[in-house]
Amino acid sequence: MATSNDIRKGLCIEYSNDIYKVIEFLHVKPGKGPAFVRTKLKSVTNGKVIDNTFSAGHKIDEVKVITRKYQYLYDDENGFHFMNNDDFSQLYLNKEMIENSNLMKAGEEVTIILKEADETPLSAELPQSVYLEVVEADPGVKGNTAIVETGARVMVPLFIEPGDKIKVSTEDGSYLERVKE
Repeated sequence: MATSNDIRKGLCIEYSNDIYKVIEFLHVKPGKGPAFVRTKLKSVTNGKVIDNTFSAGHKIDEVKVITRKYQYLYDDENGFHFMNNDDFSQLYLNKEMIENSNLMKAGEEVTIILKEADETPLSAELPQSVYLEVVEADPGVKGNTAIVETGARVMVPLFIEPGDKIKVSTEDGSYLERVKE
């Protein structure tokens, strides 16, 4: 059993009959009154983000997790299929469990977070950035959007043309740079 002092980014906790991952936290010690921890929690089952404040010393139920690398194979109408590169076992995840899934292309390696007790998949994390080819871009329009090979729309600078490879942040889906080959 952990306390609110053990809260850190990436920690998975059980709260309100669901499992949440801490995405932001701030320890606050006001001049008057007791200390507390302000957190932003993301549900690993449905992706909902909530704000919560824990008082100092509050007991929290930590969920032990393990991470494994999986290769993205394909998707269907309900979710995504992945393969463990070590033992070739396959795993299925719902669409809600992956943020910015429209930036994944077949063969991409992702990190899947599993509950240690029964190896139930909780969520998947894409790499920090991905390299994608532009398939469609309107020439010379301010606020230009390009469509990349995965079908995602990305805001790009004026000089990006179809056929260019670009680096895209998976955190917010923003353009980072053009890749020189």
